[in-house]
Amino acid sequence: MAKKSQMERLKKRQKLVEKYAAKRLAMKRANDYDGLDRLPRNANPTRIKNRCVVTGRSRGYMRKFGISRIAFREMALQGKIPGLRKSSW
Repeated sequence: MAKKSQMERLKKRQKLVEKYAAKRLAMKRANDYDGLDRLPRNANPTRIKNRCVVTGRSRGYMRKFGISRIAFREMALQGKIPGLRKSSW
């Protein structure tokens, strides 16, 4: 499980990205790179790290489900992911 501080930092960054998204887009279209430099660093969407919402794990992240491979396997075996079945042939 990831540290709570890491998870909170990620949430804070996501809020900043949402807050400045329109402003960043306008500055990019106007080629105002000085203005972009004045924005907070964490307002850049590339600074957001994909993390599992269950465990906070950053590696083995499955984008479609928003969880790590380990959490995915556990939830799939318990039948908690709708429409997913273990294959058998």
